[in-house]
Amino acid sequence: MQEPRIPIAKEGYPFIAFAALFTLVLAILGYVPVSFLALLVTAFVMNFFRDPERIADEDPASLISPADGKVIIIDQVFDDRFLKAEALKVSIFMNIFNVHVNRIPFPGRVDEVIYKAGAFHSADTQRSSLENESCGLVMTAAGGRRLAVVQIAGLIARRIVCWAGPGDILAKGERFGLIRFGSRVDLYLPLDTKLAIAKGQKVRAGETVLGYLP
Repeated sequence: MQEPRIPIAKEGYPFIAFAALFTLVLAILGYVPVSFLALLVTAFVMNFFRDPERIADEDPASLISPADGKVIIIDQVFDDRFLKAEALKVSIFMNIFNVHVNRIPFPGRVDEVIYKAGAFHSADTQRSSLENESCGLVMTAAGGRRLAVVQIAGLIARRIVCWAGPGDILAKGERFGLIRFGSRVDLYLPLDTKLAIAKGQKVRAGETVLGYLP
């Protein structure tokens, strides 16, 4: 039987505790209107770090979304940073109200983790993909196919958290990290991936099928 868990990412505990303590102090001091606003901030922080359970599609060929948010880019590109090859690029933008825990889109082995310090442009711009702080997982999936999952910081996001490391064998839908306060996730996929989503579509991490690997 699966052990019950608190549906909040542990990285959010310090932020939630600080906001709650600040709210309590204001209330004790009698600053009722301000303490009410602080309570709303506490609720927002708790909502941001929520980490609900998700059930991944069982089709062994399906590729699921690594992030909650909206698909903002679907394009064929030459990826010179991660796969060093032509690839299908899918970008998912997460706003501050989305779940920010990221999940593995397809089972496989982590070959490399590539972190790059950088700027903090708005995550829904083209510049963010090239210039912002990022952390990419280069993976080998079943059949030797290679793909990359890249966490990208945004205008407000200033902390990328990645729990995966080289050599890790990860299951589809498994949590591998999060990005604090607004961000983006890019996927670089084999060219023969059969996509099942469209630009502008909203997706859910660990549940929405993005496409299929042959």
